[in-house]
Amino acid sequence: MSVITITLGTLVALEFFYITFLETFKTTSSTTGRVFNMSQEELKNKNVQVLFKNQGVYNGLIGVGMLYALFVSSASIELTAFLLAYVILVALYGSLTSNKLIIVKQGGLAILALLSLIFL
Repeated sequence: MSVITITLGTLVALEFFYITFLETFKTTSSTTGRVFNMSQEELKNKNVQVLFKNQGVYNGLIGVGMLYALFVSSASIELTAFLLAYVILVALYGSLTSNKLIIVKQGGLAILALLSLIFL
């Protein structure tokens, strides 16, 4: 695997750790509101907080999985490709159902990483 792919894949993992941080630990922060385009009132809703914290765990595990795929797995290329494709598909779904920019914001690094994995 190329240094570019490893770097981009690591950035994807870090992006998901940041999302985890916002959703799980800074659920009601102004930054979380700005990133997810939600008001403070919405973020203070207990049901929203539970959903965010739960989603944060999933996002954190994607980050852990990406690092595992890049640095530990004996099937590194296959697992990295699978996780990157997963991230891209989720971002595509989000762009179709929520906000068109999600494909760029959440999927952009993953798209670049997958392209580098395929072509470099």
